Amino acid sequence: MAKKPTSKTPTVSPAKAGAVDVAKPQMSAQGAGTSASSAPVTPKKKTSPAKFIQEVQQERRKITWTSRKETWITTVMVLIMVVVAAAFFFVIDGILGFSVSWLTNIGR
Repeated sequence: MAKKPTSKTPTVSPAKAGAVDVAKPQMSAQGAGTSASSAPVTPKKKTSPAKFIQEVQQERRKITWTSRKETWITTVMVLIMVVVAAAFFFVIDGILGFSVSWLTNIGR
C-alpha cells in the first residue's frame, strides 16, 4: 500500500498562472533581495545625525579591549607556534626531498 505525502504546505497548480505560491513566503520590504510582488515598499525611518552619533557612542561603550599583558602573551604564543610549524615543515620537507632524490637515484 502506497503512503500519501504528509506535506501540509499547499502548492499552486500550473493551470493557475499568476497565482501566488502559498508555500513560498513573500519577502518583506526589509528582507534581502527583491520581491516578485508589486506590494508598495515603505521607506526606512530616517535617523538624525545626533541620534546616529548617540547610538555609536552607546555601542562603543560596550567594547571590551584586551589588556597589554593579554596582547603580549597572545603575540608570544603565536610567534612560538609559527616557529614550531616552520621547524616541522622544514624537517618534513627535508625528509621528503631526501626520499624523492633517493628514489630517483635508484635507477642510475
